[in-house]
Amino acid sequence: MASAPTPQDSQPQPQLQSQPERGGERGRERGGVAHRGVVVRSERLSPHMIRVVLGGDGLDRFATRGQTDHYVKLLFPAPGVSYPEPIDVRRIREEFPREQWPTTRTYTVRSWDPEARELALDFVIHGDEGLAGPWAANARPGDVLHFSGPGGGYAPDAAADWHLLAGDESALPAIAAALEQLPADAVAHAFIEVADASEEQKLQAPAGAAITWVHRGDGPVGEALVAAVSGFGFRTGLPHVFVHGEAGFVKELRRLLRVERGLPTDRLSISGYWRLGHDEDGWQSSKRAWNAQVEAEQEPAAQELSAGA
Repeated sequence: MASAPTPQDSQPQPQLQSQPERGGERGRERGGVAHRGVVVRSERLSPHMIRVVLGGDGLDRFATRGQTDHYVKLLFPAPGVSYPEPIDVRRIREEFPREQWPTTRTYTVRSWDPEARELALDFVIHGDEGLAGPWAANARPGDVLHFSGPGGGYAPDAAADWHLLAGDESALPAIAAALEQLPADAVAHAFIEVADASEEQKLQAPAGAAITWVHRGDGPVGEALVAAVSGFGFRTGLPHVFVHGEAGFVKELRRLLRVERGLPTDRLSISGYWRLGHDEDGWQSSKRAWNAQVEAEQEPAAQELSAGA
């Protein structure tokens, strides 16, 4: 992994608390006929992030449901394998040996324009590392990408006293989408960790939203972010919280919010999108056990604090 760690082709959404786990009740990405997107254009957002916009008639069935953390499962064919169209994930799994199944990579929907029928996805790029990143870096108009979904489960509560959002590059698309959806009079504090100032982006947000860009530099992923959020003076009132990104720092921020601050789980959207040392397949296979371990470590203290309140 590069010196400025980012998820290896993975963005979004195993939940430690309060949201359905990806592939759960809302996880339409598990199987069925996939959507067929055609690259309309791409745009370099920063040295290490590219936006690819998909369109075409193959998106006629695609629809979102108001969440700001919508995600899709991109399908990359096994080398040398072609599948009958329309691509049907269930059919592939029934008729093809496992080694010929497409590789999936999870990405947050940055935006969906139902009138233009254009879907924007943001990709972290680290040279030839990974699968989806290099695809995005080389995507040209007319290229085809199949995907399933969307899933998702979070949108900022318009009635919340205030909002706290924190994450790394993998969470940036969802944080940006959430900020755009906040009411004009909302109060929000967003902490976004990126490698350095060159990776910052101009985001749309209400006047009451304070956006803090945390520069990782040569430090471990999440270290500066945890320090920034830990040193932040909490406002009065009950916040609605969105914390997503690398599983290690997400665990630390969950401890801060759930155990030290005593926030109830129904006000927390906390998600380990990826984990250092794991590709998406390895993280997905170990995610449930990781989440269970985190809860076993933190919930007794959180519940004790709640009982004594």
